[in-house]
Amino acid sequence: MTRDGTLSADGPGRAGAMKNWRYMALHAVAAAAFIFLLQRYALSASLESSLLWALTFGGCAAGLAYSQSNR
Repeated sequence: MTRDGTLSADGPGRAGAMKNWRYMALHAVAAAAFIFLLQRYALSASLESSLLWALTFGGCAAGLAYSQSNR
């Protein structure tokens, strides 16, 4: 924010914080790890099922991070 209370853009050619692929990958890995641990240890699911859910949620989280970066 600037002194007059308005938001300033990053400027032409500059990427915002979520435009970086590393943040999208981190978002996907964090979501996948969370759902894997939840499925595997809290819900006592099989390894195959936990990995499948982790892959699904990681992909969805990556898609969400990508869509948020393009707003």
